[in-house]
Amino acid sequence: MQILTKAMLLHQKYEYFQKILDGAIFIYPTDTIYGIGCNAELEEAVAKIREIKEKQQGPFSIIAPSKEWIMENCIVEGKAKDWVEKLPGPYTLVLPLRSMHGVAKNVSFSHTLGVRIPNHWIKDIVAELEVPIVTTSVNKTGMPFLTKLEDLEESIKKEVIFFVDEGEMKGKPSTIIRLENNKEELQER
Repeated sequence: MQILTKAMLLHQKYEYFQKILDGAIFIYPTDTIYGIGCNAELEEAVAKIREIKEKQQGPFSIIAPSKEWIMENCIVEGKAKDWVEKLPGPYTLVLPLRSMHGVAKNVSFSHTLGVRIPNHWIKDIVAELEVPIVTTSVNKTGMPFLTKLEDLEESIKKEVIFFVDEGEMKGKPSTIIRLENNKEELQER
């Protein structure tokens, strides 16, 4: 596993962008906590994250490349429009999908998708890549989420291609807002 700073990632961004597009599993900072992700369009890469997290059921969320991507791939009406306008921010919006063409079928096993645009420089990387990126906490399912590199489990470390280190994260997971049938429901973690 390579450990990178933001400057190192940006200096060699085309090399790392290609790795992401090809399915690399990587860890990155957000406006909340560290996330583990991959190109959300690649079923094999998503399956690898499920294996790492020991999470075969349940949906993953994605960092969307743009608000336009959200509007094209999700049904955004009523209150959901207001929430999309609040992005970027520490929210995961659970929206009905228009179709499953925007992400691999094993990202979400239902008709909905959790979407984020973090208020963090990582959103600019995802926008430039122009593909959605899986975003889920760095941990085995049911275990505490990762806040610093030193606490990364060896079993996860050996599966990750690179880690963008930004020091200890002091945040908590994003707030989940379910937005279906013009209803708004905050979900506690």
